[in-house]
Amino acid sequence: MHSRYIEAIVGQMVVACLYLPNGNPYPGDKFQYKLKWFKRLAAHAKKLQAYDVPVMLVGDFNVMPTELDVYKPEKYIDNALFRKESRSAYARLLKQGWTDALRYLYPDKRIYTFWDYLRHAYERNAGLRLDHFLLSPHLVERLKKGGVDAHVRGWEGASDHAPAWITLK
Repeated sequence: MHSRYIEAIVGQMVVACLYLPNGNPYPGDKFQYKLKWFKRLAAHAKKLQAYDVPVMLVGDFNVMPTELDVYKPEKYIDNALFRKESRSAYARLLKQGWTDALRYLYPDKRIYTFWDYLRHAYERNAGLRLDHFLLSPHLVERLKKGGVDAHVRGWEGASDHAPAWITLK
């Protein structure tokens, strides 16, 4: 019904791009759908790990995994993007052996990939980190650098998401 996942073999690796459901409003059917989708993603991700090839899961996960990933955590307690159930689903994914590339590179830095259009969020740097690069163990040692081109969000007519990127050796 939705176009939320695409997977391709690129060179010698699998690259999967996803758009995980938002899940708002919480509580409700949309939130339950998000959690079910996360569960299916985790099951598929586990199968990808079993192939023992380099894999990247990239895209808009619609989750802020830690308090570092949101400008005002207390404001988002009942938001599906920051609910403990969403964060736990993301953590379970990481426990399969995936590495969050940007958090790996910048363990203590506030990094945002999204700024709402409301109340001058971009100008105030009131952002969220929703976009992630999850790397299989094969790729972690090849991770060279990464970042977010936050300035692009300030362009006229820009998306509410800024381009996030990584470089592999």
